Amino acid sequence: MRVLLSTYGSRGDVEPLLALAVQLRALGADVRVCAPPDFEGLLAGAGVTLVPVGPSARELTKLAPPPSSLPERAAGVIAAQFSAIPAAAGDCDAMVATGMLPAAAGALSVAEMVGIPSVYVSFQKLVLPSPDHAPLAYPGRPFPPGVRDNRVLWELDALSVDALFGEALNGCRARNGLPPVDHVRDYVIGARPWLAADPVLDPWPSASDLAVVQTGAWFQPDDRPLPADLEAFLDAGAPPVYVGFGSMPMHSAENLPRVVVESVRAQGRRAIVSHGWADLSPDADDCFVLGEANHQALFPRVAAVVHHGGAGTTSTATRSGTPQVVVPQLADQPYWARRVADLGIGVAHDGPAPTLESLSSALRTALLPEFRARAAAVAATTGADGAAVAAGLLVEMSAGRVCACRGDFWRSLRPAGG
Repeated sequence: MRVLLSTYGSRGDVEPLLALAVQLRALGADVRVCAPPDFEGLLAGAGVTLVPVGPSARELTKLAPPPSSLPERAAGVIAAQFSAIPAAAGDCDAMVATGMLPAAAGALSVAEMVGIPSVYVSFQKLVLPSPDHAPLAYPGRPFPPGVRDNRVLWELDALSVDALFGEALNGCRARNGLPPVDHVRDYVIGARPWLAADPVLDPWPSASDLAVVQTGAWFQPDDRPLPADLEAFLDAGAPPVYVGFGSMPMHSAENLPRVVVESVRAQGRRAIVSHGWADLSPDADDCFVLGEANHQALFPRVAAVVHHGGAGTTSTATRSGTPQVVVPQLADQPYWARRVADLGIGVAHDGPAPTLESLSSALRTALLPEFRARAAAVAATTGADGAAVAAGLLVEMSAGRVCACRGDFWRSLRPAGG
């Protein structure tokens, strides 16, 4: 069995695919990953082949384009899928696609073009239509004020997606002999998408109109030891506070290193600061600046985790049983901040730009004993590794294809040809 895993986005879009790749290889599958070139080292460390697609995701993120340029940027991302993926997909038996919606639309179109079945996976439910929740608005295309009916909002969302990405997608499809897509969003999601999120953190409503397969969150068990100097810092005093904003450039926060260190110091704690894509490098004796590290090993040993609210970081922090402060920047991150607050396992910071006063207040609350107790209780209820579940589904579906038996498993893939 040969499987192509495709994404375009930040590390939070790539790491779950790495987890799935490892599980698939354990079941005897040949796996390759199409992703931005930024993540060659990450994948190579696990022995997974990267097929680089498009420009650097980090550089694209740092540009912070105005909303008016979104269709142009998306057109470039879609074209990159048609350029890079066909050669990688030609001898595959199936494709799993995720990442930013225009990239997924391009990748799934390539699967259709080369004649292999494919499935779309989301790492949070907000992009999957349901009357139980509203869609995310695209930059520069806010929903009309006063509209509260979720079904109406999803209809408007479909129109926005078509307006933003339809022309570029259908242009690439036409040049490659494919018919036009009437509704881009519905084409991407398909009849039975997968939701790779923990049902405790992100439950899919059972009464929804859309037949979603919720596998649980995909994560790669990490047994790497922490660096010796980080171990020494941890052992030198009470548990510090971890602060990291992942792939967010943090354009909106001025003096962020100072705010972070002084807010943590105000709680009588030391700080571990991950420099991330924001290049945070505070210089202070009570602060350890961190590059790459094993969050699964680190988070249980800190007093609190301050982060941007990416799906992967939120899931890892929740599984660690450590209280969180979420400083959401964009997209689904405000949703994860609300989920953390609603579950009582941390605090949702008000807005994307923390100040000394606002971050100190959020940390003061998150460090209360009741939040640690609640975080530990919720951690005990989180599910098993969803990547193993997803890998098993793909193998079973492949076996059904070989014996020409198209049961329920196989129907969760879109058939070759759209």
